[in-house]
Amino acid sequence: MSPITTDPAPLLIGGQLRPASGGREFDVLNPATEDLVGRAADATTEDMDAAIAAARTAFDTTTWSSDHAFRARCLRQLRDALQSHIEELRELTIAEVGAPHMFTAGPQLEGPVADLGWLADLVDAYEWTEDLGESEIMGVKSNRSTRREAIGVVGAITPWNFPNQINMAKIGPALAAGCTVVLKPAPDTPLIAAAVARIAAEETEIPEGVLNIVSSSDHGVGAQLTTDPRVDLVSFTGSTATGKKIMVSAAETLKKVFLELGGKSAAVVLDDADLGTAAFMTALNACTHAGQGCALTTRLLVPREKYDEAIEAAKGAMAGFAPNDPNDPGTFCGPVISAAQRERIEGYIRLAREEGGTIELGGGRPSGDDKDKGFWIEPTLISGLDNSARVAQEEIFGPVLVVIPHDGDADAIRIANDSPYGLSGAVWGTDPERVEKVVAGIRTGTLGVNGGQWYGADVPFGGYKQSGIGREMGREGFEEYLEVKAVATPA
Repeated sequence: MSPITTDPAPLLIGGQLRPASGGREFDVLNPATEDLVGRAADATTEDMDAAIAAARTAFDTTTWSSDHAFRARCLRQLRDALQSHIEELRELTIAEVGAPHMFTAGPQLEGPVADLGWLADLVDAYEWTEDLGESEIMGVKSNRSTRREAIGVVGAITPWNFPNQINMAKIGPALAAGCTVVLKPAPDTPLIAAAVARIAAEETEIPEGVLNIVSSSDHGVGAQLTTDPRVDLVSFTGSTATGKKIMVSAAETLKKVFLELGGKSAAVVLDDADLGTAAFMTALNACTHAGQGCALTTRLLVPREKYDEAIEAAKGAMAGFAPNDPNDPGTFCGPVISAAQRERIEGYIRLAREEGGTIELGGGRPSGDDKDKGFWIEPTLISGLDNSARVAQEEIFGPVLVVIPHDGDADAIRIANDSPYGLSGAVWGTDPERVEKVVAGIRTGTLGVNGGQWYGADVPFGGYKQSGIGREMGREGFEEYLEVKAVATPA
């Protein structure tokens, strides 16, 4: 199998790899070169209807939801099959996503594939029932227990920035829980999802209809998942604006929703921290995958008396992360996904200037013959603005870092929390008691202290406030896909 040359990439519906209705297709471009990577089946509303029907039938008429051992075996089969094609998938991920090669050894590919094994182990070890003991109510003695059962059909809608990680973070736990799934990948990155579809269909025992993957250039096709009464849960990762629309649509049928949305995370540097290390690591974080990550720290909060020093330290660090060919093993910052995304980032940089900010570094497109094509933008450092500026409040999704002064620990907490979001963040300091107070004070779903990394299969990920509802990954993410049934029998 060579996913990168499969043209067009098919849909997976009811166990069948098939073209879209009417043979519709759409192009997928390499964001580093603008070359054609491949073509994907462009599903219609009829195709999505068929996928939902297949998922519903598989859930209602098979033993998938109740056969825990079989599900664990299928998850391990999927992991092993994906790992056997890892180099082809790596090539495709770099070409389609613009993901730097180094990150495919971690969260862009190898990490989420390996994590399927952790989920299989969880299925084997999970306590699906719990004995609550005997009780007596009005003279009636009963034995009570609870059962955990799959919620049903899951509609998963995923973005383009970390498609392997986010696709697997939805497919894996949902299948592990006993659900059936319809995945609608982003139209910018449908090929990697189609490669997974082909591998799952051809190299695993996953039954027909349990996993369906439907690519489309029409966002309305994905929106069907939010309104169709046959879908029991919608799991969405993307913008807060779209998440709000999904919540409204899902309310009509009272679907459960999991929403992993935007972020504007702050790295808080206390006055006793190693400023150079904190600035370097925050700059590195902001430039990771060209800043295209919802949990990246894009606000650097530093003591006011060290503001100029922090700017120079961050500037020096960001200068070392110039965008480069994602195929190069040393590249850290690649292209952004599309011309539209680059224009969005450039609009924010113009806005920063209009608001009175100073562009300390970057602010444009890199020069060079190798940058004539592709969607490139320079890592950009902004100073001279406070936290009320739009570039400090709104998610840019590019390699843009804003440096903001604070006047002590309490003020730093206030500024970090002065955001509609609460997804991630970082704290830098040497006094454990002070650090703990700041960690406790910041309203956010994940935090790294002095460079600590929270990402892992067993760690729940999600946010406070407008960063979403629920948790993905970890035991908590697995349990998002379960219902609880209480049962009482005569004692």
